[in-house]
Amino acid sequence: MTTLEVARTTADRAPAGRRRVLLAPVTITPTKPLTPSHLKGLFWTDVVQRATEPLADVTHRSSHTVFDPCEQTAGFWEYLDRTVGDVDYSCLSEDEIGRLYVRYRTNGERAPFSACVPYLDAIERHGWVHPASTRLLELRADQYRGLGLRDPGGLTERQPPALTLDEAIDRLHEADLCLDLRANGGPVFVDATRDGLPLRQIVAADGRPNYLACALRDLLPLVTEHDETVLLYDRGLEPDYLLLQRVLARTGGRPVHRVPLGRVPVDGTIASARHGGWQGTSARDLLERFAPHHDPAALKLGMRLYFVGVLGPGDHDSFRVDLLDRNLTRARKLLDTAEDVGWDRVLDLLSGLRGVRGETREHVDAYRLTTGLLGRHGPPPSRELLEAVFA
Repeated sequence: MTTLEVARTTADRAPAGRRRVLLAPVTITPTKPLTPSHLKGLFWTDVVQRATEPLADVTHRSSHTVFDPCEQTAGFWEYLDRTVGDVDYSCLSEDEIGRLYVRYRTNGERAPFSACVPYLDAIERHGWVHPASTRLLELRADQYRGLGLRDPGGLTERQPPALTLDEAIDRLHEADLCLDLRANGGPVFVDATRDGLPLRQIVAADGRPNYLACALRDLLPLVTEHDETVLLYDRGLEPDYLLLQRVLARTGGRPVHRVPLGRVPVDGTIASARHGGWQGTSARDLLERFAPHHDPAALKLGMRLYFVGVLGPGDHDSFRVDLLDRNLTRARKLLDTAEDVGWDRVLDLLSGLRGVRGETREHVDAYRLTTGLLGRHGPPPSRELLEAVFA
């Protein structure tokens, strides 16, 4: 039995009182290739999940189905059908589909919400996915396997939220957190002004929901089933995630923690994927470049060392291919020098990495854990730890 199997067996045999952690990262919509910023969030989430699992029961919730109704995705689908027409997307590369998405985001043309309603209906009733996004999700699933990333629930599977939009709005009303002007032809707002936060629209006057409305549909029923919720997100979404934290904590009555992550600059510039610029740095490009020259174990560990430990939670350091390659080489050395220390010592180490600035939390701090492996003068790494968290 491997060390990882021992770890999982230990978790399975743990007392029924194990704490329950909900890990809810921002979901990457199936509209473009995975960029360095996306990979940073994915690796960060992966390390938090794997490192916390020996200590608690972790639910990793990341469903594209939940967010497909947003304009970013459903609007893109409507645009493709209207401007591109009948195309065999299974023959297109992710770069080709990504360029169509960039064109959609930059031309400024938006169809009225009424044109998107049939797409929302197909999503809600049948979990329908446009062939362009189906193609991207299939390619993304292969990249997940190459990078050693968990596939929460199945990238290509339907994973609908538990609440309808009306039910989520009712939950907000019950918590006195809603300003609903639909009866007068207006929008719906989350109202946390008592906490000093501004009103935030979640449904437009025409009925179009935004991504915050979709997140509430998904997370409102889940927070009550867990002892702690961890929100990982792009730092540019800070105002919305501060609001989401307050709403979930108030309605669920459980601790909700935010883990903001800065985007990864490329050549000194931070740009949204909606503008393109991922050529040479996408997940596919990195796998094609490095997988032939590094064994799978070193590739998995080295990617996490770089994107989590080296780049860190901020956005100051630009993406560097040479530095990534150096960390892949360092990962192989760590794997070669790792020593058996015993599973109890690993549990003690992980338990000591749960707090942040003296605050007790259930989840493990991915940054502190990963940077601990980067020290040049410390003891050899634990083989059990590397197998359980980074294998």
